[in-house]
Amino acid sequence: MQLSLIIPLRHLTRSFNGLLRSHPTLPKSWITGVAIALLTGLTWLNLALPAQAAPDPYVLRYLDVNEPVELTIDDSGATRPFSIEEISKGKRLFEDSCKNCHVGGATLPNPLISLSLETLKGATPPRDNIASLVAYMREPLSYDGTEEAFGCRQVPESWLSQTEVENLSAFILRAAQKGPGWGATSF
Repeated sequence: MQLSLIIPLRHLTRSFNGLLRSHPTLPKSWITGVAIALLTGLTWLNLALPAQAAPDPYVLRYLDVNEPVELTIDDSGATRPFSIEEISKGKRLFEDSCKNCHVGGATLPNPLISLSLETLKGATPPRDNIASLVAYMREPLSYDGTEEAFGCRQVPESWLSQTEVENLSAFILRAAQKGPGWGATSF
């Protein structure tokens, strides 16, 4: 959670005036400089703190993520909870990196192969869990798994970290489960 370090102006004014009264020998310009340095430092500190990802309204409303949701992480059926923040981050990554070809879970270069849950399950190997989607993004293969896929770009660790790719996969899986119209093959 991001800390709010904004100090109400009236408190600064009172402190500044109190300092002037208690130390009349201090030059006013010195006290002003200290106050400006303090405010500048607090502002930089506030900007340097990592911002908490705000929940995405689409994720809240259409993907029905109000609390952590369990998503399948591997072929054994093991699950892990993904928070609304993680799925919201995944949605932002999808919008930044995937949306041009996969608007609404469709696949514009090949409309018959969408990101619907049924289509993801039907791929070879299946891509219906976090680990298999991450593996696909790291080394894309054709739908039947026989050759390298050039239609979808490879996502190396130097581009997106493991956590980011897992969040992206979580968004895709949750959208495939709950997103209205997600992965439609007819428009």
